[in-house]
Amino acid sequence: MSLARNTLVQSGLTLGSRLLGFARDMVLAARFGQGPMMDAFTTALMLPNLFRRLFAEGAFAQAFVPVYGGVREREGEEAAAVTASEALSFMLAVVAGFCIVFQLLTPWIMPWLLSAYRDQPSVLALAVTATQLAMPYLVCMTIAALLSGVLNTGGRFALSAGVPVLLNLCTLAALTAPVVMPGLSIETLLLVTSAAVTVSGVLQAALLWRGVRRLGVRLKIGLPRLTPSVRRTLALAVPGALAGGAMQINSVVSQVLTGSDEGARSVIYNADRLYQLPLGLVGVAIGLALVPRLTRAFVAGDEAGGRKTLDDGIALAMAFTLPAAVALFVIPFFIIDATVTRGAFTSADAARTADVLRQFAWGVPAFVLAKVLTPPFFARQDTRRPMIYAIASVVVTVVVGSALFVILGRMGRDGVVGLAVATSLSAWLNVALLAGTLMREGVWRPSGPFLSRMARILAACAVMGGLLLAAGIAYPALARLLLAKEVAVVLACGAGAAVYGAAVLALRATSVAELKSILRREPGAAASSGLDGPGLSG
Repeated sequence: MSLARNTLVQSGLTLGSRLLGFARDMVLAARFGQGPMMDAFTTALMLPNLFRRLFAEGAFAQAFVPVYGGVREREGEEAAAVTASEALSFMLAVVAGFCIVFQLLTPWIMPWLLSAYRDQPSVLALAVTATQLAMPYLVCMTIAALLSGVLNTGGRFALSAGVPVLLNLCTLAALTAPVVMPGLSIETLLLVTSAAVTVSGVLQAALLWRGVRRLGVRLKIGLPRLTPSVRRTLALAVPGALAGGAMQINSVVSQVLTGSDEGARSVIYNADRLYQLPLGLVGVAIGLALVPRLTRAFVAGDEAGGRKTLDDGIALAMAFTLPAAVALFVIPFFIIDATVTRGAFTSADAARTADVLRQFAWGVPAFVLAKVLTPPFFARQDTRRPMIYAIASVVVTVVVGSALFVILGRMGRDGVVGLAVATSLSAWLNVALLAGTLMREGVWRPSGPFLSRMARILAACAVMGGLLLAAGIAYPALARLLLAKEVAVVLACGAGAAVYGAAVLALRATSVAELKSILRREPGAAASSGLDGPGLSG
């Protein structure tokens, strides 16, 4: 299957999950607002979300695929299954142990995570219980991460991209509990929703396990042993997960720093969910599709093919990411107020979140580029340098973010904006380090046609941005004219997408014939398609 087709399979299924996730967040905001209950829930989700993004959304899979795929190519399916089983048994034991220890320590850790509520023991106690209920999701994501890597290596992308929808379905079901139980307290609703996170993890792991068995791979969970294959896997996978998950780690750092400001963690969460959308739809999908292709190119010594694959991956990623970033930067309040403001979530909450989202928006292209620029390292089994670069970006987030958070707070401004600025700045630093290394070593150099295409994509984004800016200014009038703010934002974004598409074709950033060609199956790819195999029919 071509890179674009693999990406569209991933992105299409992820889109369904993200739309449900957005619906879930709308209900969350309406139920809990932007105060103590929402802060408690986002704290409970902080570590599970980190591991979900590190593992289920690609960073661990990107690091595991070259190891598993290499054994599969050299020693066959049976040896690869043994390697995967040993790695699964060891990591499952480690993560389960960590989960239990963290659950026991949560009552002592929570006052530091939510320092703004130290004088409200009831809020802290609720946050502790919610976190303990959600923590087992980590164990499920460990299993899901490895199973997804096995499926992706076998050319099955759809199942691993589709199962995250269960998280949104389960939490949405929990959030609608007051409809059938009108007397349900807000505290009980919070705990039920937190427990639903773990239930969704169990379901995801079960479906992926079934998919792997239908693929013909027989994995076994046994006693954890630090075998040579496990040590080799961990040597690549752990640094790889840290390298690929720099943005997620930065996000957690930002959430920890906001623990002293009531409502700030809710702001970070709501802004995070919006700017993560293009990352989940484009960056992760292209990252997962690139790793097997780049691995084959490097193993075969096809340097030109590797550079062409990377050119195509970056251009495709930016073609979808840049317009999303422009929209989030130009009309953040329009988007948030029109979609989220209702119930306990007010227009003032939307305005505060919009200020933060705008600063995240200019970092969105960097977040996605990092996902595209790390696979060349992973494909060559080099995870050390991306890990070092990721650590450097985290240090920048902590130092610059902490400084701006304090300085802006003393100036009477929202310190959370400073955290968003630091996160975007550190993302671009990470991209500069990754791209600089690849160009210095001759692995990738932007070609003339690539640079020309990027210039035309930027021009098309500028045209679209002008239209969205006018729509944002006219937002109140549009909402009145169309009788609903939700209709106004859908039409404005739809018009922006149409204008962008027309501008891309008019400026010849791409052509209809070219779009058809990149979606065409590669010769011999049918056998490894993620659409036709037995692993997906169920």
